[in-house]
Amino acid sequence: MPCYEYEGVRPVVHPTAFVHPTAVLIGDVIIGEGCLVGPNAVLRGDIGRLEMKAGSNIQDTCVVHCFPGKDVIIEENGHVGHGAVLHGCRVGRNALIGINAVLMDDVVVGENAIIGALSFVKEGTEIPSSTLYAGSPAKLIRELSEKEIGWKTRGTEVYQHLAQRHAATGHCVEPLKAVEPDRQRVPDVLYETKKTSGR
Repeated sequence: MPCYEYEGVRPVVHPTAFVHPTAVLIGDVIIGEGCLVGPNAVLRGDIGRLEMKAGSNIQDTCVVHCFPGKDVIIEENGHVGHGAVLHGCRVGRNALIGINAVLMDDVVVGENAIIGALSFVKEGTEIPSSTLYAGSPAKLIRELSEKEIGWKTRGTEVYQHLAQRHAATGHCVEPLKAVEPDRQRVPDVLYETKKTSGR
């Protein structure tokens, strides 16, 4: 993966984390245990610190950057969907940031909260725990049910499983020229995760 020291500060990646080879890490970036960083994500710790705590994920093409004096923290099991942009904000434990959402400086997303896809969260917004916010600008839609929080939790477990499987089985290859007659399918990771977690 492209990994750059900046002003003498080098990124840290836990041995159990998976960072896709096309993701870019710059400067004060700390990636914790069991995390996943997807293809073409850019994590820039050249102004402040960017920390992913255990079990969190940042998916494909996300951009994460700090603001002077404002670190970016993604708490345990935080889930950042494809193409999201995070700037100087904090994502709470087990929270979900939807696909292509934008979070500005000083946003604080509470534990178990969900930000809807394509939402724009204005600077300084505080998202209460276990709520759904969506829109541009994002507004409170409603409180989340235990069932919805469970759905989100299982989705993050899928990404934790994917981090392990990518590390174990993923590698760069040349594509085949034709489909094999006995071509396998990729395992259903959600089903496998449910089986192994007892759900």
